[in-house]
Order: sequence, then C-alpha cells, then structure tokens
Amino acid sequence: MKILASCAFLAPLVASAITTSSPDASLGKRSLPNSRGSSVLKAVRTIAAGESFDGGMKTYDRGVSCTGQAEGGDSDAVFIIESGGTISNVIIGPNQIEGIHCRGGCTLNNVWWSDVCEDAFTVKVQDASQTTYINGGGAFGAEDKVIQHNGAGTISISDFSVDNFGKLYRSCGNCKSMYKRNVILKNISATSGKTLVGINSNYGDTAKFSNINVSSVKNVCVTYKGTTNNSEEPKQVGSGPDGKNCLYSSSDIHTKK
Repeated sequence: MKILASCAFLAPLVASAITTSSPDASLGKRSLPNSRGSSVLKAVRTIAAGESFDGGMKTYDRGVSCTGQAEGGDSDAVFIIESGGTISNVIIGPNQIEGIHCRGGCTLNNVWWSDVCEDAFTVKVQDASQTTYINGGGAFGAEDKVIQHNGAGTISISDFSVDNFGKLYRSCGNCKSMYKRNVILKNISATSGKTLVGINSNYGDTAKFSNINVSSVKNVCVTYKGTTNNSEEPKQVGSGPDGKNCLYSSSDIHTKK
C-alpha cells in the first residue's frame, strides 16, 4: 500500500487503520473484506478538496437498483471526491449506479466494490500534472468498466484485485474533450475478464505494467483510435506490448491457467 513520502511520519498510524483481506498465495487474489456495518446515503456524499474520509470498513450505497450500462451523473454517485481528497476503508455496496467520482488528484486507500454497476470509479476532471492513486482494494462483477478516466493526467493503481469484469481501466474513447492519459499498474490480480487496459494511441496514452497476475483474462492492453464524437464508438487498432503505448514485457505478466 502506498503511503506518501511527505506523510511518512504517519505511516504506522495509517497502516493500523487500514484492514485488508488475505490474498490467495497462488495469484494474489483477494476476497471482499467483511463489512463492519452499512449506510444508505439519501444523496451523494461529497469529500471536500484536501479532506480525508475514513469509512471504517462499512458498506455504503444509495439504496437504488443498478440501471446497467445506462450513463448516470454526479447525483447518482455514492461519493464525489473533490480535488486532492482521500477516501479510505470503504465498501461500495450493490445498490447504487455510479460508484465514486473524482475531480482530480484523488487518493483511494483500501476501497472495494462488491458489485459494480455502470462504472466503479470515474476521474471526471483532472489536470495533466495531477495523479490519482488507487492503493489496495478491489472490484467484482463489472459488466463493462471498473475505472473510467475522463480527465487528463495519470492514474496509478497498485495492489488491486479485480474479478469478473469487462475492462479494469479505460481511457475515455469518445469524450467531447480528449487528452493524453497515463495509467500505471503494479501488483494487480485479475481473474475472469476481457481486457485489463484500453487506451487511445492517437492521443499518446500510455499504460505501464509490473507484476500483473492474471487468470482467464483475454487481453492485457488494447489500443483504440479515440474520437471527440460522443456518438461514435472508438475503433480498436492494436493489442499487446508495442514499446510506445502498451509498455510491458512478458516478464511483467504472470498467467495462471
């Protein structure tokens, strides 16, 4: 789990507050942690800029049925994190639509999704200089995307587990505003999925992988030709390591049959 260097003196306190489930030694796969209670939010909860919220390993949702892949909005999210905010030790329950929205430079520590609806986590806006960190946690049952990257900048995902999914990460393929986006994946466990990462090569997106453990995952990295036409689906143009956009070697990917 990543602890920012500038806060190193808080590391023992933070580490003791975060509870993770035990990984499977053969794949690094984690199961959903036990919930320590539940909270049904009547409205989206906003975590203010620079604020830190610790959910105490409770399950949070909105008490509504998932609407499948119908696009929702901010009002459908469980949490909105303003720029620089942090959320820790939270389980997002199944009765919700949009999961968590981020407005740039967010940090997620040990956040879990028991049953993803439209998307688990979306970086709605972000500057090119900002990085959003996802440290630990995991997601289950994503029909399509787990992490959606609409803003610019970088998303760093480490020590994350995903099971039964369409894509772990997708750089938006047809947003009205398109940017160069980067994703860094380290110590990932992925089982029963279609694609780990989808990026847009024509916008210069990059995806870097290290210590990726997969089982029954079809593609590690797929490249698309992105577009600003929201009514047009981006076209796949490649897959696999290419030294330019999809950055990994065979030693970075560990496959279990």
